[in-house]
Amino acid sequence: MKNISGNPYLIRNNGEVLIDSIPLDKIIEKYETPLLIFLEKRIRDNIRTFINIFNEEFENFQCFFSLKANYLPEICRIVCSEGIGAKAVSLPELKLALKLGFSPDKIIVGSPYLPSALIELSIKNKVREIIIYSIKDLKKINIIAQKFNHVQNICIRVNSQKYDSKLGIKFDENKIKLLEKSISTYENIKITSILSHFGTQMNNIEQFEKNIKSLILNLELLLKHDIFFENVNLGGGFPEATVMAQNQLKKIAEMIKISFKKSNLKCPKICFEPGRYFVGDSGLFLSKIVKVSDDRWIFIDIGNHICPKFARCSLRFYNATQIDEPHKYKTSIAGIVPTDQDVLAKNYFFTQDLREEDNVIVTNTGAYCLTFSNRFPYPLPIIILINGDKIKKIFDPNFDKDFSLN
Repeated sequence: MKNISGNPYLIRNNGEVLIDSIPLDKIIEKYETPLLIFLEKRIRDNIRTFINIFNEEFENFQCFFSLKANYLPEICRIVCSEGIGAKAVSLPELKLALKLGFSPDKIIVGSPYLPSALIELSIKNKVREIIIYSIKDLKKINIIAQKFNHVQNICIRVNSQKYDSKLGIKFDENKIKLLEKSISTYENIKITSILSHFGTQMNNIEQFEKNIKSLILNLELLLKHDIFFENVNLGGGFPEATVMAQNQLKKIAEMIKISFKKSNLKCPKICFEPGRYFVGDSGLFLSKIVKVSDDRWIFIDIGNHICPKFARCSLRFYNATQIDEPHKYKTSIAGIVPTDQDVLAKNYFFTQDLREEDNVIVTNTGAYCLTFSNRFPYPLPIIILINGDKIKKIFDPNFDKDFSLN
């Protein structure tokens, strides 16, 4: 038996494909394509691996699942049951986190845009922190916090200096003076954390090193002005768990610890906001070849409308019908949206024989595919959750309302 796409819950065995404990043929008998499948055990494995590695290096390490990666309620329930916190960027996400039972003291809320309704619900429920991208937001938060007689913890997002990013605060003397004035003036806020997020799909330790160096420089600068932080939040940016080896994850944790030792700063509590690492490789599309062209182009029944390039997934394609055949022949793969832009892969290694109606597995689709999808002009597919030999339908477009529109 061999893993498919490096995933221990996708198995190739004598021409048969097993998804967890279920033969793919049984799934095909019951469901039409396209079909979106999630693997519960893989989500739980990824969370536990991540937590265990960072707990070995840091005391009081904390983790917040980035809901924007996948806000399917059933997926978020699994994450919540593992004791993980939640990161919400919008009012619908915050409402979802509260509804699903995430403890408010394990919820952080933040975005470049903080509407009053989002701030008010955060403060009413006493969420752990509100993240600001601009010092001017402190006044607005303070006014609402006063109304509820509450002191709200604040996390400051600093600019990571990556590619002239516009997100976060670039501190200079003027901004530091403005922050000092805000801290002394606003009695209903408390600065508790500092956040730097460098990018996405970071599988190079040097990228994480640049992020921690940038953050330490900001810590040292603010410390000179007696501005202290209890927590350091390093954002997310991790690739799918099948892409990042566990020893690489461990090296990142060790590097962060060493970086603080070299800086002579006391290492504060460390936080991360993983999204893709937890759920990215737990999702896969079961698709079908609907057309084959003479120049080795195949068209499958999903496209960028539901598997968008913007999601930046590490997509892998397998001919499930011919799973034991060599996948070494360059093939280009397109979707069904009527535009030349709907290309999923070019010159991808696939089977030599290209046949209409063959089933195709597309892996690493668990993060951002749904949240960045545009649906154009197709409905969502049926979505199922597999756990061992059990299948649970968690979304059916024939009966269920599109969760993203609630």
